[in-house]
Amino acid sequence: MKYARWITADGGKAAFDRLRDAGYPCLMSAVLASRGVDTPEDAAAFLDRDRQLHLSPFLMRDMDKAAARIGQALEAGEKIAVFGDYDVDGITSTALLTDYLRSRGADCLFYIPRRIEEGYGLGRDALLGLREQGVTLVITVDCGITGVEEARYAREIGLDLVITDHHECKSTLPDAAAVVDPRRSDCPYPFKHLAGVGVALKLALALGRGREEAIFARYCTLAAIGTVADVMKMSDENRTIVYRGLEAIPGTHLVGLRALLKETGLWGKDVTSIQIGFVLAPRLNAAGRMGEAELAVRLLLTDDPAQAEELARDLCDLNRERQSVEQEIFAQAVEQIERLPAGQRSALVLSSSTWHQGVVGIVASRLSERYSCPSFMIHLQNGMGKGSCRSYGGFNLFAALEACSDLLADFGGHELAAGFNIREEDIPAFRERMNRFVSAFTGDRAPVSSLDVDAVADPAWMSLDEVAQLGRLEPYGAGNARPVFALMGVRVEAMQNVGQNRHLKLRLSRGAYHFDGIFFSTTAQDCGVAPGMLVDAAFYLQINEFRGVSSVQLQMVDLRPAVDPTARERECLELVERLISGGPLDRQEARRLMPRRDQLAALWRAIDRMDRCGGCEGDRLPLLRRLAAALDGCESFLRAALGVEIFAERSLLEREERAGRLRLRPLPGQRAELEQSAYICRLRQILDTDERGGC
Repeated sequence: MKYARWITADGGKAAFDRLRDAGYPCLMSAVLASRGVDTPEDAAAFLDRDRQLHLSPFLMRDMDKAAARIGQALEAGEKIAVFGDYDVDGITSTALLTDYLRSRGADCLFYIPRRIEEGYGLGRDALLGLREQGVTLVITVDCGITGVEEARYAREIGLDLVITDHHECKSTLPDAAAVVDPRRSDCPYPFKHLAGVGVALKLALALGRGREEAIFARYCTLAAIGTVADVMKMSDENRTIVYRGLEAIPGTHLVGLRALLKETGLWGKDVTSIQIGFVLAPRLNAAGRMGEAELAVRLLLTDDPAQAEELARDLCDLNRERQSVEQEIFAQAVEQIERLPAGQRSALVLSSSTWHQGVVGIVASRLSERYSCPSFMIHLQNGMGKGSCRSYGGFNLFAALEACSDLLADFGGHELAAGFNIREEDIPAFRERMNRFVSAFTGDRAPVSSLDVDAVADPAWMSLDEVAQLGRLEPYGAGNARPVFALMGVRVEAMQNVGQNRHLKLRLSRGAYHFDGIFFSTTAQDCGVAPGMLVDAAFYLQINEFRGVSSVQLQMVDLRPAVDPTARERECLELVERLISGGPLDRQEARRLMPRRDQLAALWRAIDRMDRCGGCEGDRLPLLRRLAAALDGCESFLRAALGVEIFAERSLLEREERAGRLRLRPLPGQRAELEQSAYICRLRQILDTDERGGC
């Protein structure tokens, strides 16, 4: 079980029925209702995917100044540099604007700082190097908003600077020819959640007035990839950008993107936002993480098919290297966490001089998910630390970093992801303060991992057509997450580890319905379930195609022993409760309840064995099911439930039940005559003398 708590949305049966009556499929109706879309009119509006960007770029503060200065440079034949960031948003932004300016005849080069040697954002050495190459205008994309000192230096050496960014702004803005950022406090642009590549696209549209549709059509793929990769809110203009991009990717004119699609097996297929996030983006990102971001930009800019194929292979190789390094760092980080005292686990602040600077951010993401709290990973070198952090549970990282600015050399980013520089000697104070902030934010409650479930599905809904219709909810992203469904009380028919024992393949059933599932990065041992068990399954729904055959597949998100009793289990528990409470029982019920000595002996051995192996404890129903599995016969669950009560009544074990969890502990040295149990004696009284049974 990955998540301690499942939170199932309650969209209401009335809303679901209204949508179904209007002709929407069951699965889609359940998702829409869970997200507050409760009328056919609202559903139609939610599902409508605009193909045009209607907001004028000139609504952004300083966009007119940026367009004027760049237009001047184009007319005068100035040498221009596009200065980007090394993540996917920065890479796609750089490729987009460089390609556009070159299409306008500009003498344009691009520059992305090397992550390890230079770090994030504008740097004096980089600016000086560009000036020495004859550059007179630098345009930043996806960076620059915090570069106050660097902007001052650029002016000193004769460089004009146009800044385009989408990160949070500090109180002082850089002194530049133009500063374009929708998050500026004085920016009237109504949509504040564009990615850096979205702002770069808006700049290209401003420069190409009268050709907006052609420009959007050419660059929507790059804009979509950067927007998805940067986990931007999937609404308004971002939804339009990503929808158009997903439409265009299969027929993209970008030679490099075609090569990457072929290398990853996506060529000729419809590409979803999920595949951007989990297939394309990691490979582009690997270039920046491993210090080779320019490779990804060159891939997206090249017109040479042979070069594109080579670069695509290189990126896939870098991604495999990144994965290996990431696994090693993650294991080391977990070791550090296990050594932290309880008071330092509200915010995980970890550091090492051996960690690869380019990979710590993605490890921070994994740690935040695993430990349900914000994570801060710091690479140490020469007394300084370069940190990457990821949020959890809505904690505002940027605001927290602002509050710690006296301990930081520099910082920048978003509410959910950010970066910072810190002196090594200040890390303990930073750790203490950040843990206080997070504790105050959570009310000193221990972090609990939770999973949002859109709907408990009916197996009858899960047809190929119903699953295919879910695609109308695309594009997925922040604010419009991929729907999570659940099935409760399904039986595990079979399970096996696959993919070099890294993943779990399983088959689940409910009555006449059978489903295949895959649980990535999880093994049978991790799950704590076994064939024959009743489980609750949370999953994404997808269509699997194998050898020309299409089938519904469950991509597991979580798997746990079923927490609700089946009808049969409910009947058994009610029967035991009537016996214990002195309620009415007829002779047939008494006969069902009366245990045999060998059954009680087998149950005791099972309890003792579990206690010796680490404790006989867990959620009540799953624990009773585990005990029942050690018994023979069709009434094993009934025998287990009753046997526990008999042992407790005879003081053979300590029985503690709290908040649905049951703990059983055999008491050493205790012996008792089970025949004298009050419960067994009552059963004897009900039965005739000849029917007393085995005890």
